Amino acid sequence: MIKVGTCGWSARGGRQAYFRYFEVIELQETFYKLPSEETARRWRGQAPPDFEFTVKSFQAITHPPSSPTWRRSGIKVSSEDFDKYGLFRVTEETLKAWERNLAVCKALGARVCVFQTPPSFGYSPGNARNVEEFFTTIDRGGLAMGWEPRGTWHEHPSELKQLLSRLDLTHVVDPLRREPVHTAGFAYFRLHGLGGGEVNYRYKYTDEDLLKLLAIVKRYAESQDAYVLFNNVYMFDDALRFKSMLEQTKRSKG
Repeated sequence: MIKVGTCGWSARGGRQAYFRYFEVIELQETFYKLPSEETARRWRGQAPPDFEFTVKSFQAITHPPSSPTWRRSGIKVSSEDFDKYGLFRVTEETLKAWERNLAVCKALGARVCVFQTPPSFGYSPGNARNVEEFFTTIDRGGLAMGWEPRGTWHEHPSELKQLLSRLDLTHVVDPLRREPVHTAGFAYFRLHGLGGGEVNYRYKYTDEDLLKLLAIVKRYAESQDAYVLFNNVYMFDDALRFKSMLEQTKRSKG
């Protein structure tokens, strides 16, 4: 199965409008500041029964308090406690953040949680140990998990593949930039725009781009579910065009 959507409520008109176009969303609110379980249950209740929420994990797990996104976290951290948050450190603080994150995933009925680390968390033996210790310590609650490493990890594909394989994690990538080195029963693609650095949010995908993407995604979907989430300024339009291409190929086969 191929599921197409966007990272955030991109449709004009909010959630109810979004439900008319897509069957999956990657929640961004959960990264910036975790909602209450009550709020998550309300969102689940407002969605169609077959609608799927995927969750971007809370930044207290992946990003240090020096990250500018922390202003929205709702957590005040003293300078002495900076090293207790983020970067997959196994501390009381990150483990509590994960417990809250997991509770929200359960309230949403989510099957997939994705983690995205900043470029500053590049490849090193120490950072690899952090990743391994975190994912072997937490209760996953039956969730499928993916990780989008940024920075220099892609320069070490062998080490990354071994790590992801040991930890049963899907490598989350933009497949028009690079393909995953490992998938753990599902493929998960996040589209951030082409050109520029690791992301180029102002990029609008061409039909040629989307046809190339379709060929890649269909290859992965032969053996596993594949998620395609657009995360650029034009994500609503690009996702809708891609979904239309996908539906046309299904009709032509039918």
